[in-house]
Amino acid sequence: MNPTEPSETAQTVVIYTDGACKGNPGPGGWGAMLTSGGTVKELFGGELGTTNNRMEMMAVIEALTALKRPCRVILHVDSQYVLKGMTEWIAGWKARGWRTAARQPVKNVDLWQRLDALVTGSGHQIEWVWVKGHDGDPGNERADVLANKGVERALGRL
Repeated sequence: MNPTEPSETAQTVVIYTDGACKGNPGPGGWGAMLTSGGTVKELFGGELGTTNNRMEMMAVIEALTALKRPCRVILHVDSQYVLKGMTEWIAGWKARGWRTAARQPVKNVDLWQRLDALVTGSGHQIEWVWVKGHDGDPGNERADVLANKGVERALGRL
């Protein structure tokens, strides 16, 4: 077995992520809730001059970075941008030298490259799940609360 792949007994981690921005661009925050067994870990942070898409991506990056060994990950996002970027668009972007089908530079390429490196180099087995935002899903609602705490931290209020 490859040591960078999850074993048959690999830990399963359920992750919910979300991003928030007050103004787009403006101050933003990201939040992530990771659960495994009976353990819950909550993460959040933010930046002053950012966009909602960047915060959505940072939530996933920070959540995956927090995992210390290869895991089975069920990753819930409410961002079609992140979901489609990772499951549909990224292969074409990489094949075109990080350019879109219209030959324009990919926006947020720095974060896409970080996310790609995490996904391909971590050994995690990731199942990407889209969840409708602000629709009562408890994990998504908690990630939203955390993302808004990230905005407050960025603004120096927390």
